[in-house]
Amino acid sequence: MLRELHIENIAIIEKADIEFNGGFNVMTGETGAGKSIVIDSLDAVLGGRTSRDLVRRGADRATVTAVFDGDAGDAWLRENDLEPEDELILQRKISADGKSTCRVNGMPVAVAQLRELGGLLLNIHGQNDGRQLMDENRHLAYLDAFGGYEAELADFHAAYAEYREAVKKMDRLILDEEEKRRLTESLEYRVSELEKARLEAGEEAQLEARAEIMRNSEKLSENLGMAFNALYAGDLNVLGLISDAQYGLRRIAECAPALAGTADTLEQARLLVDDVSEQVRDVLDSLDFSPEEFDQIETRLAQLKKLERKFGTDEAGLIDLLETSRQRLAEIQSSDELLGLLKKEAEQKRVFAVKKAKALTEKRREAGERLAERIQKELAYLSMPSVRFVTEIVPVENEAGFVSTGADVVRFLISANAGEAPGRISRIASGGELSRIMLAMKSVFAEKDGIPSLVFDEIDTGISGIAAQRVAEKIAGLSRQVQIICVTHLPQIAAMGDHNFRIEKQEKSGRTFTSVIPLDYNDKLREIARLQGGERITETALAGAAELIGTADRYKETIKPEGELI
Repeated sequence: MLRELHIENIAIIEKADIEFNGGFNVMTGETGAGKSIVIDSLDAVLGGRTSRDLVRRGADRATVTAVFDGDAGDAWLRENDLEPEDELILQRKISADGKSTCRVNGMPVAVAQLRELGGLLLNIHGQNDGRQLMDENRHLAYLDAFGGYEAELADFHAAYAEYREAVKKMDRLILDEEEKRRLTESLEYRVSELEKARLEAGEEAQLEARAEIMRNSEKLSENLGMAFNALYAGDLNVLGLISDAQYGLRRIAECAPALAGTADTLEQARLLVDDVSEQVRDVLDSLDFSPEEFDQIETRLAQLKKLERKFGTDEAGLIDLLETSRQRLAEIQSSDELLGLLKKEAEQKRVFAVKKAKALTEKRREAGERLAERIQKELAYLSMPSVRFVTEIVPVENEAGFVSTGADVVRFLISANAGEAPGRISRIASGGELSRIMLAMKSVFAEKDGIPSLVFDEIDTGISGIAAQRVAEKIAGLSRQVQIICVTHLPQIAAMGDHNFRIEKQEKSGRTFTSVIPLDYNDKLREIARLQGGERITETALAGAAELIGTADRYKETIKPEGELI
């Protein structure tokens, strides 16, 4: 869970340190006090998009640091060659020019990596989630996240990949006659040109080495001749001198026992010098070439370079290109026969994918019924007893009978009032209803996604009265399963908090400063009285706030650890 959040020079927050706890954390404050800045800071440290506008005016850079405990990120750390520790520290620094740097446990990471890790640790849900709920393109993903049929999904995806590969092979051969003629002529010309070049692997390197020798032949000949004379051919050469030394040492061997074996040692040296002499002589002999040979090498290298420039590849690439061109030409020339075989293969793969898609559809229908039942139960608790939630699953309409996600189009429909036919959420649900539907879904999905912390940013917009009380109770129940951080204006939700914070904005020396203040019981009492009655806090308002907190505390005592009522 999120334990600490350090914010420095973000918008109107010069510096703030917030210590969160498990359970239900509530943040309140006047409109414009900076509650959204705390959420923006959290989003930034989780890898969200940032800009220079986040940096406080006059500051060189802004910093957000979040400290988590628990093991939710351990697998990610190991996959990215980082060792898990007792705490996990995420940090994002944003410079005044908009550039940012990211660190995990002190090690630099890319923004994409930070975003991936952040998604395992904490989810932020705001008013925009209502718009996401109206986006029917997301409904299938919501259902699959809930469903628990990973094996069927994997089976279909594997079958779909095989089908698509078969279709790609088939599509390559489906050509009209004119296109087929043009492609055949092009490939025939390419194959002919490359075959005439008589390409051989490694030839270019050998030719370049030979040409380099030729270009430096005078220098090589002079120095190699000098070396050969010194070693072997000169009047005074190394081999002759070694032989003279051996002769002398053998003649005195009986008189000088200390020098016994030296002649044999020199024999090894003589053999080495002889071997070097032969190598030098071979190279000298190879320098005997004609101008015609040099011209032939230069012409051949120019031919190879021209082909490499034309086709944009090296010698090895030219050889590969020749082979693939031959294969493609053979495919086209036998395309009618091969196309028939590929069509049969693609159809077999399609039939198999349809079979896997049907199995997936059955699982989705079962999951859709379970999801609708669960969400409808949640909605009834959230003062929406007449709302009927339906998971509509209809077939994909295309030639194959499926797409990359399966054979289904999934839509969530609701009927807002008894007796009315279900319709699209975007056309029926109000803002307050969207908030509660999303909360119901999050309550259900929290059991599946394994994310230890959730942030609700004013998702209570548009609700009041009994509905607000129910939302407060639902979030309180959810906080027994995961850590909840909630920004709210509703006293019913604030009263339900286990840990409360007030966000205040003040002016000092012509600058605006925002502070995040943890509240004790008396502070919480006054804050809820303010939420209920405004700036003038009376004894009656305080009494009402105390009653609201007492009711909330008694309710929380009835919640089981898994979030249900005792």
